[in-house]
Amino acid sequence: MKRSLIAIQDFSVEELQELMDTANDIIANPSGYSELCRGKKIATLFFEPSTRTRLSFEAAMLELGGAVIGFSEAQSSSAAKGESVADTAKVISCYADIIAMRHPKEGAPLVAAMNASIPVINAGDGGHNHPTQTLADLLTIYREKGRLGNLTVGICGDLKFGRTVHSLIAALSRYEGIRFVLISPEELKLPSYVKKEILKANNIPYVQTTDLEAVMPELDILYMTRVQRERFFNEEDYLRLKDSYILTPERLYNAKKDLCIMHPLPRVNEISVAIDDDPRACYFKQVLYGKYMRMALILKLLKEAGTL
Repeated sequence: MKRSLIAIQDFSVEELQELMDTANDIIANPSGYSELCRGKKIATLFFEPSTRTRLSFEAAMLELGGAVIGFSEAQSSSAAKGESVADTAKVISCYADIIAMRHPKEGAPLVAAMNASIPVINAGDGGHNHPTQTLADLLTIYREKGRLGNLTVGICGDLKFGRTVHSLIAALSRYEGIRFVLISPEELKLPSYVKKEILKANNIPYVQTTDLEAVMPELDILYMTRVQRERFFNEEDYLRLKDSYILTPERLYNAKKDLCIMHPLPRVNEISVAIDDDPRACYFKQVLYGKYMRMALILKLLKEAGTL
């Protein structure tokens, strides 16, 4: 049966653990996976710029022995001629075994999944969801902290438009003992629908603050995000808010010795490069873990579709 991943909630906690177990096995035994997708193709349909996510999907499929087709910008696709997402999905289903799609419009990957005859993976849709980044985040936390529950998680920066933030909150809210500390300017606070539908609905404790340093000693995880120029309607607001939080070694003075510092990347200047050599900096590990989780995800969806 064809199955897609549009939002992180599409997978149960047990399925998330299964993906992490597969990813850990790939890390330990890469040669055992190097031919599993021979003869299979992934189509990476990126209507919006991407470095890590697109190349991560492509590297994942290549390391499984498969092949890659696709495009990296809307202008190089028939979308530039006015083709609908639904028609694109139907066409690509004739060429590939699985699709990874990024689109600036919320809901576009869902439309693709409803019209494709092959699995569709949401690789980011506007300010809405980014479930495979969340898979990378979960594996990072699991490997660094040894657990996914009983953690105080600070999320800092653009909580309004940050699709990685919305997906991560949805995922971690299903584990016991999670508490969120939401750090942002007033203008970039977490949307009320996320608070209502996820945090309040599941009785997840959270606090909102504008002061990163005041809450630093409490945090087990610090998830930094950039203020995203592409989500703003006017440049003045972006320029006013873009440097709201810059993580420097001085700001980590009161942080826990085993703090896990994360960032979905790309960073602009919200984490000083002086922190890159700090053993608590996990953001480049996150990139690597993302590739392994995408490998695990491709295998799962192809197996469930009966094509592997």
